[in-house]
Amino acid sequence: MEKEKPAIEGGHPVRKDFLVFGKPQINKEDINEVVDSLESGWIGFGPKAKKFEELFKEYIGCSNAISVNSCTSALFLSLLVLGIKKGDEVITSPLTFASTINVIEHLGAKPVFVDVEKNTGLIDSEKIEEKISEKTKAILPVHLYGRPCNMEKIMEISLKYNIPVVEDAAHAIETKYKNKKIGTIGNLTCFSFYATKNINTVEGGIITTKNNDLAEKLKLLRYHGIDRPAWSRYNTECCRHYDVLLPGYNFAFTDFHASLGIHQLERVEENLIKRKKLVKIYLKELQGINELILPDYSENNLKHSNHLFTILLDLNKLKINRNEFMQAMAKENIGTGIHFVSMHLTDYYKKKYGYLAEEYPNALFISERTVSLPLDISMQEKNVFDVIKAVKKIISYYSRK
Repeated sequence: MEKEKPAIEGGHPVRKDFLVFGKPQINKEDINEVVDSLESGWIGFGPKAKKFEELFKEYIGCSNAISVNSCTSALFLSLLVLGIKKGDEVITSPLTFASTINVIEHLGAKPVFVDVEKNTGLIDSEKIEEKISEKTKAILPVHLYGRPCNMEKIMEISLKYNIPVVEDAAHAIETKYKNKKIGTIGNLTCFSFYATKNINTVEGGIITTKNNDLAEKLKLLRYHGIDRPAWSRYNTECCRHYDVLLPGYNFAFTDFHASLGIHQLERVEENLIKRKKLVKIYLKELQGINELILPDYSENNLKHSNHLFTILLDLNKLKINRNEFMQAMAKENIGTGIHFVSMHLTDYYKKKYGYLAEEYPNALFISERTVSLPLDISMQEKNVFDVIKAVKKIISYYSRK
């Protein structure tokens, strides 16, 4: 029987039933909480932002949780309070979102890349030491897709060389490494509540740390260096003006955003169970397709947050490339994503530092082949089987077999 040809260009228009990649789930209780904030007359940083911080601190089991307006701000402030400056070096992974690297650049420091593990996409902890120099002032591991890096090895290196660790945990809200929550291991850990994340406040982030001195400085830096935020000034000691203790930034979280996340935080473990069920279906149904390399979801001594489900295309066995595969998926009404194109391949960093594509071979391998399939709690099992059907249809037609 002749194989049905998937459409790559042209074909039918996107229908209303297009499966959006990373669609957030907003429940009635979330909406009611937002409306309550709007009707309260206070939508800036205030009691609900404080409540969210306390709930998150309790969930992670950390000493301090400082909310900010994005994970990018969290990363920037974390490096700033560690004293990262022009001429310093920060060791990190090239396989990450732009913000991880951009914040290093904004501070005048140099990102020093360590290639990733081919099977996980995580920074290869065994290769970190060879990149350490006198200029190395921080190590910034990225917990990709929700799987934790080898934090035991990384913290061993941190202690040996007295280099602080800032964790990029944008994908890792629920993640554990050897029964330790991510957010309790490194010196500072940065989380994201962007629209596609497991807890979504449209925009937002939080920094966890066990260092009380750093926590107090972060609180000042997030809001102009002012010693008392507007909420406390206007609601308690109304006659005492604020003081500026240092030149800070306008990075504060808001009650409006926090109200969207309060109940999602209460549901976070329940939602993780739902995503795990969807991942199991993906793994079962896609297993044995020779043109695909499936992700490792084994959980020996770790807890995966199941934030993303990524596959790698075996391009040697296909007649199309990754971008053509994604176009074909879109014509099947399935949205997909790329996580990520390695930063050493991007125009700015390639030109500035002279990176060669082959310099980080594993990051290059993943960059050219990775596709993220839809995975969110608004999906039903039927949606997952629709994705699987589309993947099998496209792979079957464009296989070199």
